[in-house]
Amino acid sequence: MGKFYTPKSKQRDDRYLVSVEQYKQYHRDGFLIVRGLLDSSQVAELYELAEEKRLSQLDPSKQADKNNSDPLKEEFAAATRIHMLSRVNAAAERGMLNPRIIDVTEALIGPDVYALQSMLFLNPPGKGGQGWHQDSCYIRTHPDTLVGAWIALEEVDEENGCLWVVPGSNHEPVYPPEGMGGGNVHALDAFADLHGVENVSHLDDQVNTLSKVVESYPPPIPVPMSAGDVLFFDSHLFHRSYPNRTTDRYRRAYVCHYCNARSSVPWDHDGFEGDSGNYRQILARGCTTHPYAEPAFGTEVYLTDEEEASGSVAMMGMDNGMMMPMGMKKE
Repeated sequence: MGKFYTPKSKQRDDRYLVSVEQYKQYHRDGFLIVRGLLDSSQVAELYELAEEKRLSQLDPSKQADKNNSDPLKEEFAAATRIHMLSRVNAAAERGMLNPRIIDVTEALIGPDVYALQSMLFLNPPGKGGQGWHQDSCYIRTHPDTLVGAWIALEEVDEENGCLWVVPGSNHEPVYPPEGMGGGNVHALDAFADLHGVENVSHLDDQVNTLSKVVESYPPPIPVPMSAGDVLFFDSHLFHRSYPNRTTDRYRRAYVCHYCNARSSVPWDHDGFEGDSGNYRQILARGCTTHPYAEPAFGTEVYLTDEEEASGSVAMMGMDNGMMMPMGMKKE
């Protein structure tokens, strides 16, 4: 017999409950801003981590390489963005597995949630920024359920490099960059007119051909945020940021990615693109039939107790000849 699946997480006093309007807005526009989702102590821990990394890793003497065709390589070289701190740092793991962030993620794409990736952005004056792109171009999941959570660690505005988004572009397919390997989001040859794009993420719109698709929409909008605000955004959403134009402000942010834990993930961040990288992904909420990792630093997660949340399903006949499911307790 089949089973009912009635997901149920442990209750908490500070659980964030998503409204129906928020759910609708996210799926309509491709993003949702939850103001003040993280409290001051949670923001402070991540901000202190950002400061520690800034002081120990960032070399302000490094200048832009004008001959570099890939601006992201410069950002990595200058250590203005640091990937996967959650695998080596307890505070970073706590940030990625913050239960209130998972509460929202669970409502939007759950009930089962993998925590996949963490990125710490510093964006000092004159640096940072990333051209138009779609996150599912880089992290593929099957089914395609990827979502990002962008956590502001300080005031973020147009001057120091806030995100810009194209509302409604989440309904677009993922435009495959020419020459990028590692599989596709969509079935090959499923579209009659899905064309490839070049130089995705490049800051120059004349070079980044995804900008031509962006031009078919109303003007993009900026997303100013305050410390503790979290922007959740669909992985198909066109989004970008510009370099920090200030002379005395940073733009510190912590960005994490999640997907439904029923998805296969042929990715583990460390260069592996194979049958499955699921065993490297932390199960943050619900349950899954795939392999998964546990938090390396013991951060608490709230998983579904399958024995309590499911039972057998049988079918019973009705007087009109139709069949309906009938719940039966497992003995």
